[in-house]
Amino acid sequence: MTQEYPVLRLSSFTVYFPPTPPTTARQSRKGSFDGSTGGRFSPSILEPTADSPTSYPLPRKNGSKGVLPQDLKTPDSHVPRDPRLIRLTGVHPFNVEAPLSDLYDEGFLTSENLHYVRNHGHVPKCDDQDIYDWTFIIEGMVAKPLTLSVRELIDTYEQTTYPITLVCAGNRRKEQNVVRNSKGFSWGPAGFSTALWTGVPIRKLIARAKPQRDAKYVCFEGADKFPNGYYGTSVKLNWCMDANNGILVAHKMNGCMLHPDHGKPVRIIIPGQIGGRSVNWLKRITVTAEPSDNWYHIYDNRVLPTMVTPEASTDLPKTWKDERYAIYDLNSNSAVCYPAHNEKVPLTTRLDTYKLRCYAYSGGGRRITRMEVTLDKGNTWRLAHINYPEDAYRLAPEGEMLYSGRLDMWWRETSFFWCFWEISIAMTELEGAADIMVQPRDMYWSVLGMMNNPWFRVVIHKEGLSLRFEHPTQPALIPGGWMERVKKDGGNLSNGFWGEKVSGEDEGTVEQEPRRDIFMTNPKVDRLITIDELKEHGGENEPWFVVNGHVYDGTPFLEGHPGGTASIVGAAAKDTTEEFVTIHSENAKAMMPNYHIGRLDDATLAALSGDAEECDPNRAVFLQARAWTKAVLQEKVKISADTKILRFKLDHESQEIGLPVGQHLMMRLLDPATREAIIRAYTPMSEGTDKGVLDVLVKIYYDTPEHKGGKMTQVLDSVPVGHSVDFKGPVGKFEYLGKGLCTVSGKQRRVRRFNMVCGGSGVTPILQVLRAMTKDYDDPTECVMLDGNRAEEDILCRLQLDAMVGSAKHRCRLLHTLTRPSPVWTGRKGRMDKALMEAEIGPCKKAGTDMVLICGPEAMEKSVQETLSGLGWTDEDILFF
Repeated sequence: MTQEYPVLRLSSFTVYFPPTPPTTARQSRKGSFDGSTGGRFSPSILEPTADSPTSYPLPRKNGSKGVLPQDLKTPDSHVPRDPRLIRLTGVHPFNVEAPLSDLYDEGFLTSENLHYVRNHGHVPKCDDQDIYDWTFIIEGMVAKPLTLSVRELIDTYEQTTYPITLVCAGNRRKEQNVVRNSKGFSWGPAGFSTALWTGVPIRKLIARAKPQRDAKYVCFEGADKFPNGYYGTSVKLNWCMDANNGILVAHKMNGCMLHPDHGKPVRIIIPGQIGGRSVNWLKRITVTAEPSDNWYHIYDNRVLPTMVTPEASTDLPKTWKDERYAIYDLNSNSAVCYPAHNEKVPLTTRLDTYKLRCYAYSGGGRRITRMEVTLDKGNTWRLAHINYPEDAYRLAPEGEMLYSGRLDMWWRETSFFWCFWEISIAMTELEGAADIMVQPRDMYWSVLGMMNNPWFRVVIHKEGLSLRFEHPTQPALIPGGWMERVKKDGGNLSNGFWGEKVSGEDEGTVEQEPRRDIFMTNPKVDRLITIDELKEHGGENEPWFVVNGHVYDGTPFLEGHPGGTASIVGAAAKDTTEEFVTIHSENAKAMMPNYHIGRLDDATLAALSGDAEECDPNRAVFLQARAWTKAVLQEKVKISADTKILRFKLDHESQEIGLPVGQHLMMRLLDPATREAIIRAYTPMSEGTDKGVLDVLVKIYYDTPEHKGGKMTQVLDSVPVGHSVDFKGPVGKFEYLGKGLCTVSGKQRRVRRFNMVCGGSGVTPILQVLRAMTKDYDDPTECVMLDGNRAEEDILCRLQLDAMVGSAKHRCRLLHTLTRPSPVWTGRKGRMDKALMEAEIGPCKKAGTDMVLICGPEAMEKSVQETLSGLGWTDEDILFF
């Protein structure tokens, strides 16, 4: 049986009008546009007035809002926000969209409360008393550079007010991420908003600065500084100078001073282009001959060729810098707002039809000119009705003032706005249809997930005497949507038929990853745990921690945990889901039901979501046990073909690393392919007492045709200089205190002799202990160090090791062995075998006073342990780093 697909087709063109007269009453400036009436003005909000010959939408009043609990411990603790907004990137930074129905119901204009937000980091703070003294500069290829304050911007120049729709280029990215993860987070279909913006046309400011003949671009830079520098981008100079394009330096939104999330006190507004070009918190306008060289202009807001994978994109600097792939104009887009996701409509309703209500927008000043609907795969079409609220502004009289700005819309051919379209469909037709769709048929997947605009498909389910409607996805991590359902069932989302099996399609077309469900909870445990109970177990005694909303008792792990007591205590009373899931093996996860003690109540879950600890950048010690902190990659030093030293810059020159001898730190990055966290433990080359910089030795395990390489090391290798990496620590159950005294899982022991065995990059934790032992001339501890590698060039830190052992020859010995030596190698050859262990370490002479430290590849560690066990060494005297 052939299924019929009702399809909605959208097209956009530049339009020439007189505009359609508005269908509304005249209103005072206190009115508001009510989208809940389907694009009509609500008499309860609009008030007729005799002083104006026309009426046009005005924004709703902002509802009450305040600083939310989850923001209190972030750098945005000064920013009031609406709790309805959907957070897309966790607690911080603040990237949000409104629920789709709420956005549509507000009508043509979006209130400040529900306007989408795209922040890369913290929100710069500008107190109300400082607004008018905020300055920005106009510089570069201009004859007369300018420095302007917000006060001068308002007092010196004529102001203009435009309604403008801003759209994030990532709008609807969640659909792309379900097909295949891009490098961007999951926007739903509400990553856009419309507001009345008041400010000065940028062409007037640039004209006053007098650009030079060869100038072609205008670069913008904000006050929001990140590890990769201040956020910045650029557009073409001739776009800025064209009055039709309406580019503003804006200081008001919906008649009020800018909200902190929206650029307070001054920002750039660029109609018709992606939101990433409209820079917030403006500090600098630079006229140049070339596009911006800002990191965010190059590595953000680009549509790379679809064959570029997230993995390959990490090492394509020329591709990223190719201006052909930069996005400026928006593409056309549309989505269904009603029926909403999971909306149910009874078939027994008295209504004969259902009114489909949707939005549409286009870029570059083009206007959506028609919407056509088909219920039979395009054999026949019918027109939908489009409502253009923008036309009401064009009927305002010449010279009309709105929020102290001139409303000069009547002459424009450009369209800066979204529109509403609707069509009534018979209930009998909906009952017989499989789905509803909008937009171009096929998805163009790209590595950043930008400009997604394929058919917005709403599936229709017949459930008893009702119809239930299912949208493609839900924003962020909110579950639901037919795309996730189809993918879970093994459907091919990229075959052009929305996961349905088509004739001739190979059964093996879609590769399914093997799935093993591991249950970490005990089904017999049904205890609700409150925030007070959890906080009672936030210390060293009986520490509890949280994974996926469930609580576990970490007390049994305190002594035997490989990460040491500090890693458990550091997680006490905290949500450690990301770290636990990323680091631990399936075997470790399978043990968790034994330690499951309950689940969190809703109030505690909400409280924990904002419980991230912020690190004071002026603190004396860099590493923090209970919070991730960032360091910027300052330099890469190549040591060998596959090994590099990564030097990170700390917050300030006198900041100490804070790593005890023999312990490790955690490093966290995002997988460029999946955007999931990758967390690994490393021991730096730097001493824990070093200040200002942190050196980490990384041996990179590259992919080969035979096997996959190291995920973390390859991502670290691709991190560009100037980018940041997250650190936390210290962790580890061993610490060397000096003169043979050490602690293992918190218990002290005195060691007469250390036998150190390492291979490859496993040398770094051994180096830390060896350096502490040999640095202290009075330390009587003896040691032998066995270092195994393939070739001579693979020996890492060789000069440092030779110098350390050379300073303590009377009690320390170093031996290198190679499995692939050159003909000129005169040292030992071969693996870390039994003969070497017997000759250099021998049997355990006195349990409890001699100790073996091992760090290297897993196969080497296992072989050494088996050999030493045969020589009488017990597990208590063998420590794996």
